[in-house]
Amino acid sequence: MNTVLVGAQWGDEGKGKVIDFLTEEADVVVRFQGGSNAGHTVVVGEKKYVLHLVPSGILHDGKHCVIGNGVVMDPFDLMRELEQVESWGFELKGRFHISERAHMVMQWHRALDKAEESVRAEGEKIGTTGRGIGPAYAAKVGRYGMRVGDILKPNFLDLVRKQVKEANIKLRSLGALELDAEEMVKLYTPMVPALLPYVTDTIQLLHQNLDAEKSILFEGAQATMLDIDFGTYPFVTSSNPTAGGACTGSGVSPRAIDRVIGVMKLYTTRVGEGPFPTELFDADGELMRQRGGEFGATTGRPRRCGWFDAVIGRYAQRVNGIDYWALTKLDVLDSFPVIKICTGYKRKDGFVYNTFPADLEVLADCEPVYEEMPGWQCETSKITDYAALPENAKKYIDRILELVGGKLGVLSVGPARETTLRINV
Repeated sequence: MNTVLVGAQWGDEGKGKVIDFLTEEADVVVRFQGGSNAGHTVVVGEKKYVLHLVPSGILHDGKHCVIGNGVVMDPFDLMRELEQVESWGFELKGRFHISERAHMVMQWHRALDKAEESVRAEGEKIGTTGRGIGPAYAAKVGRYGMRVGDILKPNFLDLVRKQVKEANIKLRSLGALELDAEEMVKLYTPMVPALLPYVTDTIQLLHQNLDAEKSILFEGAQATMLDIDFGTYPFVTSSNPTAGGACTGSGVSPRAIDRVIGVMKLYTTRVGEGPFPTELFDADGELMRQRGGEFGATTGRPRRCGWFDAVIGRYAQRVNGIDYWALTKLDVLDSFPVIKICTGYKRKDGFVYNTFPADLEVLADCEPVYEEMPGWQCETSKITDYAALPENAKKYIDRILELVGGKLGVLSVGPARETTLRINV
């Protein structure tokens, strides 16, 4: 069974935990897009692990983990993370692989990211993490990026000098400090032997596993509403975290995919700039933030919180072809006497949108249409059997599935591994 797992909102849905849960039945875990601007958090017992580039499957002995060609990888972020993984006691040798076709996020990409964001006017800022992801993808599409395979070339350091020179022209035009090419050469020289053991033809590796009928889990970062094509453009990431990106970001055919699992919180959050129809600015929103620990794993920024948006859920189901849902953080809603679900967006003239509009100006002219359901007001975080859930909690879940389509596969009622209930997957 080859599975694609995607986020269905604006990220931070709990993908790391669900991936960790599904990895038990997988042989290979593939990260297919994004960079270190995303974080996956996994809680095992009393220990919390935060990963940014390395697939969460690395926390399971014997599983092979792949950084696919669709990822943009900062080599220094990766090296720090690999050292951390080894300090946790997990073996990397022979089971961690980096695609030679993956592009690298270089120091000048970070500098450009911050410089470009600094000159954007208020209201036009993207809310970037400043980690160089956008400029690295721009270089990739512009056909002047640096790939992991470039470190195998004898003239790699000359390529560094050339790229620094070109980047400095842009930095100068933005009023930013230029970089010293020779300092960059000194910085990147020790990187080459550190990464070489992991550089692999991952397309060949993955197809060998497919031929051997091994199970592959494709892990996306960010989420549907941050997709460069399908998200709230321009307040999006620079890649395709939707299900289609699993194939283009790994070199595996769509015919090899058996199922798509979408992850959604049972409320909604967002980090950074951009529209958020159900955002709350009151005590309910703050209660969600505190109960849910809604602070970014990568940036530490407080997340914006709001009621569940079924319009987004239905849109994500269609775009990704989601077969099963992994619904997370039910326990965060335990104390609410009334819970709301957004079922549409109402325009000032009374017209109601039941799908997500492409034009954000249209969205800004709308307000959410809510239906209310009674809460359950009791603790769910210690429940290990779906049948034991409060009736109102089950009704809430049933209503969400009715609105968005797809079947319930996994339900999470807390942060730890043991608080994940398997339903249909």
